[in-house]
Amino acid sequence: MTELSPIARKYILHWGELGTRWGINRTMAQIHALLYLAEKPLNAEDICETLELARSNVSTSLKELQNWGIVRMVHIMGDRRDHFESMKDVFEMFRVILAERKRREIDPTLKLLREAVEEMDKAGGGADAVTRERLKGMLEFFEMGNGWIEQMQKVPSNVLLKAVKMGGKLFKLIGLG
Repeated sequence: MTELSPIARKYILHWGELGTRWGINRTMAQIHALLYLAEKPLNAEDICETLELARSNVSTSLKELQNWGIVRMVHIMGDRRDHFESMKDVFEMFRVILAERKRREIDPTLKLLREAVEEMDKAGGGADAVTRERLKGMLEFFEMGNGWIEQMQKVPSNVLLKAVKMGGKLFKLIGLG
């Protein structure tokens, strides 16, 4: 069992709550937070004991975290159990999560919007002109966001960090400061 400091416990509980607001299972988010803070990889039993969770919940959450690509299984010499560790590079973790959310949420929405706009363009007529224009606006917004996400996936962490640190300077550069 891993002993948690009061701050670590507070962070893990908060991360679980934040996860639910993002549509992620609380247990999965708490396990991710624990693994992110852990100095060394943890096995499922340690996770169960530390977070006081059922083994089945931990197993399911670990599989999902691995599917997301932010947790990986590792082996430790002399220990036959599977151990797990989280990505530690916050920017890389952000990119992986963003790519997965894009795949699960944005890609299907783009597909639906493209098909709907195409179908409405073929049908013509004025009855759905407002709907068509609103869907075109939504499609344009999603396509811009999708392009931004694809660009962010290519930016190395150190460059992304510099861009984020620029903060207000960037807005001044483009005349919004």
